Amino acid sequence: MFPQRLDSTLAYDIAKAMMDGFNRHYQLFRTESARAKHRFETADWHGQQRAQRERIEFYDLRVREASTRLEREFKAGEQPMEIWQQVKLHYIGLLVDHRQPELAETFFNSVTTKILHRTHFHNDFIFVRPAVSTEYIENGEPEARPTYRSYYPTPASLPAVLVQMVQDFGLLRDFENLERDCGFVVNAMNDRLGGAILRANFQLQVLSSLFFRNKGAYIVGKLINGFNEFPFALPVLHTGRDDKLAIDAALFGDDELLILFSFARAYFMVDMEIPSAYVQFLRSMMPRKPRNEIYNALGLAKQGKTLFYRDFLHHLRHSTDQFRIAPGIKGMVMLVFDLPSFPYVFKVIKDYYPPQKDTTREQVKGKYQLVKQHDRGGRMADTLEYSEVAFPRQRFDEELILEIEKFAPSQLEISDRDGDGQTEVIIKHVYIERRMIPLNIYLQEAFDLGLDKPQARAQVERGVIEYGKAIKDLVATNIFPGDMLWKNFGITRHGKVVFYDYDEIEYITDCNFRKVPTPRNEEEEMSGEVWYSVGPKDVFPETFGPFLLGNPLVREVFMKHHADLLEAAFWQGHKDRILAGHVLDVFPYEREKRFMHADQTSDRF
Repeated sequence: MFPQRLDSTLAYDIAKAMMDGFNRHYQLFRTESARAKHRFETADWHGQQRAQRERIEFYDLRVREASTRLEREFKAGEQPMEIWQQVKLHYIGLLVDHRQPELAETFFNSVTTKILHRTHFHNDFIFVRPAVSTEYIENGEPEARPTYRSYYPTPASLPAVLVQMVQDFGLLRDFENLERDCGFVVNAMNDRLGGAILRANFQLQVLSSLFFRNKGAYIVGKLINGFNEFPFALPVLHTGRDDKLAIDAALFGDDELLILFSFARAYFMVDMEIPSAYVQFLRSMMPRKPRNEIYNALGLAKQGKTLFYRDFLHHLRHSTDQFRIAPGIKGMVMLVFDLPSFPYVFKVIKDYYPPQKDTTREQVKGKYQLVKQHDRGGRMADTLEYSEVAFPRQRFDEELILEIEKFAPSQLEISDRDGDGQTEVIIKHVYIERRMIPLNIYLQEAFDLGLDKPQARAQVERGVIEYGKAIKDLVATNIFPGDMLWKNFGITRHGKVVFYDYDEIEYITDCNFRKVPTPRNEEEEMSGEVWYSVGPKDVFPETFGPFLLGNPLVREVFMKHHADLLEAAFWQGHKDRILAGHVLDVFPYEREKRFMHADQTSDRF
């Protein structure tokens, strides 16, 4: 009995140390998120961007800390599996009444797989599915802030209630004219209600913490009237005059909220005691958005990865189609495959590149990490990164297996690792992204339809205009795409153009934008070769045209809306502003939505 008691004590101590590691992680995560309010109030935009970037690293740092402690104090990696079975049971016990149990389970998985050096995601000692429910978790502290606040206005009191709602967030900076802004919001709400009778349950429910990202703070909630719910978000910005604030717009409906919470945008900073309650509230507003993407948007990317993988395994069990080479032009650096019934693509770095691609696997991974940490401005797809992922062999198309064996053999293993008679395809390293329609295919569909048809011309115009807007938004976030061909951009379900080929991206501030020199003689003018010197970071925007604008309609639309992208002065001007410390605005909504755009008496912005 004595050794068994010691084993149980050891298992509990390991579980408690691991929980201590998670609690430290979430305390630091939450503290940094809460500081976003002060950075917003003081207009510390560079500090806000730096904090958003650095917070992404918190999780891996805490996992390493916890793993190191468990090895040092308990020699955890040498403990028998019987001990680890008990560790998991004790850990489940510690999750009772915990306010972030789902995050703590994921932390347990991360630490355990790091210590036990498991080769892929089949492990009896991790949380393959949640052990503790996240429903109806409440903060039991008497003074605790609830997840959301409810307000019950009458038609007459709605403006005053909106003013109170905004003031309840306690922003330590005055509004330029809060009553005026709330009047704009009332008008927008009345338009959305469409003259409907206000029912007995008419109310506003608003999440208790502000959502901070870059230069904005967002009030997020929903308007409830009878059986109808109208999700909304109110962006709060600095006016640029007298250091005052203003509500900039009123976004309504799940489509506008989905764009605000898009996978192509930087993560929000939100002070959350009970993150699952925030996710549940947001899911009620955006039922089409997967929970994993909501966790990602809240900065809880590891939880997003956990939920994504569970959803993926569930989908595999309930589908029969095969993985295949993804449609479209094949990339020189990435091998891309998909499962037609699943709305994501899988990207594997090739082992071999053509001579014109002077890069390495580590450099490509560095570019993807840059995108993960950078402000994506709504124009770069977020990626989920996995190692040692096992797929059922029978679900792989033979052509795809041959493609991987040819171009990325180091990333492929086909075996029965678990010894259960089930052959698996194991991919050593893979990025997973939301599937989009490649922009070149989107345009080709219109060409095939016939440009004499109005809908085809409209599709080309939408694609080309959005393409230029996407590049300009990237420029505003200090990103030069590098390879600007149409095939490297995709169309989302909301018609937004998003960039997804990262192996050649650079910071705008690292590039040297030049005009092509004037030929000094006829020989240079007629030369088919580049006769002038070109440095490794030199970019000549006027040379983009021949590669992009071969179609007459594409050229017409591009030159009408985005001709400045072919001018070195445009790029250099933005580079100079960024180097001077200016943080450019990139709005997650159209200009027409902005209240001050409609107010012709205002010159702000």
